[in-house]
Amino acid sequence: MSIRPVKRLIKSKPALEGAGVHLRRAFGFGNTKEFDPFLLLDDFRNDVPDDYLAGFPWHPHRGIETITYVLAGSVEHGDSMGNHGAIAAGDVQWMTAGSGIIHQEMPKGDQSGRMHGFQLWANLPSSLKMTAPRYQEVKAPDIPEIKDDDGTEVRIVCGNFWGKAGPVDGIAADPIYLDVSVPPGRRRSLPVETTRHAFAYVFAGSGKFCNASGPLAVPTEGVGWSDTAPPAEADNRSLVLFDTGDEVTVQAGDDGIRFLLVSGKPLEEPVAWYGPIVMNTQEQLRNAFQELERGTFLKTEKKS
Repeated sequence: MSIRPVKRLIKSKPALEGAGVHLRRAFGFGNTKEFDPFLLLDDFRNDVPDDYLAGFPWHPHRGIETITYVLAGSVEHGDSMGNHGAIAAGDVQWMTAGSGIIHQEMPKGDQSGRMHGFQLWANLPSSLKMTAPRYQEVKAPDIPEIKDDDGTEVRIVCGNFWGKAGPVDGIAADPIYLDVSVPPGRRRSLPVETTRHAFAYVFAGSGKFCNASGPLAVPTEGVGWSDTAPPAEADNRSLVLFDTGDEVTVQAGDDGIRFLLVSGKPLEEPVAWYGPIVMNTQEQLRNAFQELERGTFLKTEKKS
């Protein structure tokens, strides 16, 4: 087995989205090639209702899939096809925008005013950019949870892991999306296929993601000591981008560590992206916005 070295350790940055929602962006709206097939990860954990209640009013999407995972509070949603509902703590909503959808997402806090969760964007391959939109909504009890002998717990939001399959299926990027908790002081290795891009996002506790299968090399005269220093400890709101290998190894800190572990097979296709629409060419992108202006953007009839 070869441990995936840490390629980059990044702190998520404050961002303002929707009608004024304060959130933290781990990655997105730049060169996302290293995260392919994923485009963006937003951390919308917030304990101040005034910072999130304005929500995300009606807006379009095309060419992507959005994955919303709620930890506290709820998100009410509605769309141009007549779908509406809410996802609450522990629930997941997977929306395939495909050929186009117009929807809104309105967060609500819990009794303590907490609204916690994440939204991940996954790209669609060119062959499925114009597929019919669809939803998969999964309630918390339907998400498999595995507890290992050492106390490590894994919720399988999507994909196959440790012999169990998550409830979301038919996703183009073939992602594996895990919510992992490792107890204090424990060292744990988790398999990740070598063909996948992979990242972790820490949202509780802290720990160190091990950087190589063996000890770091002793520096020679021509090598600076800084080149051999392992990455700093990954704590709350830290994004860890991994290099190639077939497992990820983490050493949990004194309070344990909880993180999302996400991997997917890269599409390796050109990306033309503006706002909520992601296509393969600038011409396709211009066409999408022209259709929005003309009122011909939606290709799917509203439910009767």
